[in-house]
Amino acid sequence: MKKILITGITGQDGIFLTKQILLNEPVTEIYGTTRNANHNYFLNQLSSIGLENNYNLKLINIDLENFDDVNNLISDIKPSTIYNLAGPSSVYGSLKLPYVEHTIINIFSNLIESLIKNNHLSYFFQASSSEMFKESTSKLNEDSDLSPHTPYAKAKLFCHEKSIELREKYDWPIISGILFNHESQFREKEFLFSKIVDSAIGISQKKTQQLIIGSLDLERDWSFAEDIVKGLYQITNGGESHSYVIGSGVSTSIKEVVQIAFSYFDLNYEDFIEIDSKLLRKGDPQKKVADISKIQNEINWEPKVTVKNLIELIIESRLKHSKF
Repeated sequence: MKKILITGITGQDGIFLTKQILLNEPVTEIYGTTRNANHNYFLNQLSSIGLENNYNLKLINIDLENFDDVNNLISDIKPSTIYNLAGPSSVYGSLKLPYVEHTIINIFSNLIESLIKNNHLSYFFQASSSEMFKESTSKLNEDSDLSPHTPYAKAKLFCHEKSIELREKYDWPIISGILFNHESQFREKEFLFSKIVDSAIGISQKKTQQLIIGSLDLERDWSFAEDIVKGLYQITNGGESHSYVIGSGVSTSIKEVVQIAFSYFDLNYEDFIEIDSKLLRKGDPQKKVADISKIQNEINWEPKVTVKNLIELIIESRLKHSKF
């Protein structure tokens, strides 16, 4: 039976990737690493998107920063494919928490070194980030200039460049997916997209009074996480290049996101918003949007869910499953 290892399986990308694999490769064993002892939470999330049969899914509590533990895991499982989704995901948090950069690099290095030590160069997907890119007014593709400004981005760039180096050195099927902003009902509440949606819900229910954000003018490339995961799944199963930009190819301003979220409840956002520029990260670009020509042409992939539909999906999920 084919064996797939997903690190960081309990995050939003891990949830949707598990769905993709179970739907497309039912005769597969999935091993998912997590540091969360509450496995029921993850299983409930799977259930909420229609996955009740999890017999081929095994959750493993492991510290991926411990080389011996990782090496033993690789030796025992010998996975045919690894999706490395683990590590801190907050860019803003990496500015405050010095361990973030080290953690991302250490997890990647332990996996790679264990695979080499076991002489088991399996298919390997590395989750890279659009945060690696240098600011540009043009759409960003696989050949755009890279210039990270945060510890998070620096760590992602290290892993990205190492992936390319290893692919060339060992003829190793390693693929790096350069992921742009993607959101879902499973995204943590401290992220901007979720903060906006949750504020609109809270204000509509008179449980909060205002939304404080750093800017309305910045533009980003936002997609539905499940669309992005379908893209990374396709490139791992059919991609021939070492890296692919995965995003929507469409820029959306924070103002547009706010308007859509608040208009869902017939609210005028201007009555409830406060701008505090101190919340902005130093060096934040005005605009960042993906050029997805390569993945469209080589894999025939493109996102399906618009930003408006994404916001509505998250709102309806929050209202149905949360305690709002």
